[in-house]
Amino acid sequence: MIRDFNIAKKQEDISLYGGFVGSSFMLGRALTSVYWGIVADRYGRKPVIIIGTISVVIFNTLFGLSVNFWMAIVTRFLLGSLNGLLGPIKAYASEVFRDEYQALGVSTVSTAWGIGLIVGPAIGGYLAQPAEKHPNIFSKNSLFGRFPYFLPCLCISLIAMGVTIVTIWLPETLHKHNENSGSSADSKEALKTASYLSNTNKTNQKPEVEKISKKSLLRNWPLMSSILVYCVFSLHNMAYTEIFSLWATSPRNLGGLSYTSENVGQVLAISGFGLLVFQSFLYPPMERMFGVIMTARIAGVLSIPLLTSYPYIALLSGFSLSLLINLASLTKNVLSTSITTGMFLLQNRAVDQGQRGAANGISMTLMSLFKALGPAAGGAILSWAQRRQDASILPGDQIVFFILNVIEAIGVLMTFKLFLRAA
Repeated sequence: MIRDFNIAKKQEDISLYGGFVGSSFMLGRALTSVYWGIVADRYGRKPVIIIGTISVVIFNTLFGLSVNFWMAIVTRFLLGSLNGLLGPIKAYASEVFRDEYQALGVSTVSTAWGIGLIVGPAIGGYLAQPAEKHPNIFSKNSLFGRFPYFLPCLCISLIAMGVTIVTIWLPETLHKHNENSGSSADSKEALKTASYLSNTNKTNQKPEVEKISKKSLLRNWPLMSSILVYCVFSLHNMAYTEIFSLWATSPRNLGGLSYTSENVGQVLAISGFGLLVFQSFLYPPMERMFGVIMTARIAGVLSIPLLTSYPYIALLSGFSLSLLINLASLTKNVLSTSITTGMFLLQNRAVDQGQRGAANGISMTLMSLFKALGPAAGGAILSWAQRRQDASILPGDQIVFFILNVIEAIGVLMTFKLFLRAA
């Protein structure tokens, strides 16, 4: 899409501009997440979720109709600003399940997010430029011929429309918001003051959470430490996601795989299916066996040698390349989602129900800032690395995956007790 906008003067610059488009969504979300969290605490989770899915219908469709780079930037930014559903969804998942099933409930959120990051590009790869791929079905003079990236965006918008309709029957979990208007005051006070008295019903809450509810969320170290660890891994994940697709479609002489968008879509679709199986059946027993933090730590450690292997996988061809890149992509996404699931659980266990919207709003704000940096930095680093193919130290794409590993290692170090505290 960036190539067709003709804004990049060189092949290597496409990654840079692509990163800006990816970052604009996260920047918009960073500016509004706290406010959507407060709204979710006052009016309930369901209204914010519905507004978020409607915004996907509108602005994702407009993104597919973008005629230039700046229209693409603006539509993505507006979608991020009006789409505040991820924080309330995380709160919803922890509230709708009993305590013994919370790992399964929260893992569904991170699984859905992970699958979305995988299946979304897969749909884009298969359905983009339909007039070029299927001239017998789509004319070059048709709507899909004049807007070659509209079809995948339209499909996603139609899915979002279906989700919006189904969400009408979604039960509300914040049952106190009509009975006790103080819950929204708690959310605001938690952001502004060092202490306050919570006037929500704490009958079913744990004693330690009861104490934490009387402190400012910003001084709640179990919450803030899990958010900061989550932010570091989110930076890594978004940079990796951006880099992987750009790297895979880059030509061989620049260290890439010379894959088509369809090839990339196939790899990501396989990863998405494997991720669904793992998070649905394997993560909950692993979390019970090793604990949330240890599971995340193991996943982070295993990611480092895996990423180191990527530049060497690129040297292969044929079936061996296809097999190994599919296995590597599947394993990487499983490990990444295991980490984010664990951080989701820690964040929601650190606060009571009346504060979860605001707490997740803080989480989404900080995480979005890091995720906004991820695509832009990832695209810029890949563009820079492709210009240094003959460097003596870490030539070409080796430097890219080395930097990703440094960020991952920082995240792993932050999971130790000296920094990360569980509630």
